[in-house]
Amino acid sequence: MNKINYDALMRAEMQAAPAGARLLLHSCCGPCSSRCIEELKEKFSVTVLYYNPNITDPAEYAHRRAEQLRLLEETGWAEFLDCGYAPAEFFAAAKGLEGEPEGGARCFACYKLRLERTARIAKENGFDLFCSTLSVSPHKNAARLNEIGEELQREYGVTWLHNDFKKRGGYLRSTQLARAYDLYRQNYCGCAFSAGRDPEEG
Repeated sequence: MNKINYDALMRAEMQAAPAGARLLLHSCCGPCSSRCIEELKEKFSVTVLYYNPNITDPAEYAHRRAEQLRLLEETGWAEFLDCGYAPAEFFAAAKGLEGEPEGGARCFACYKLRLERTARIAKENGFDLFCSTLSVSPHKNAARLNEIGEELQREYGVTWLHNDFKKRGGYLRSTQLARAYDLYRQNYCGCAFSAGRDPEEG
């Protein structure tokens, strides 16, 4: 079975989309978003949605949010929507999956949680498309992200922009932009499980 080239699919979809179409981009952090917005802004009117209840440490959440906002303020590349600090929503989604390995079922539930909120907000606010920065990371499963996006497109009636932002040197470009803008680059995805801490410790 041939693998789907989600990057090539994205480029075809971008070419077909009307210029200036409104796109809601779920962002996990400033560094990852930098490479994605740099490309998407050439075609779309981009709004970044910051919804990351998986970032369970409040200081870490505040730091990453501030860096995301600073990038957008310094570049003017996109508008910003913030869903607020809500770790209880992540723990509810991860219930029963606490013992799963990184990159497994718990992570897929986290993808679904964040992408579903993005799809719902896109629907409620009249966006033409939605997508996520998550695929820029070498540690994220782009195929599963796109499968979830397709499911949500059918459920909410908002177009999912297929993507695999790590392709064409995307991850490297995100690190270059992070250095250029002196952005904080975290060393774990955000949840207490990935940080190797007891979730009860916060």
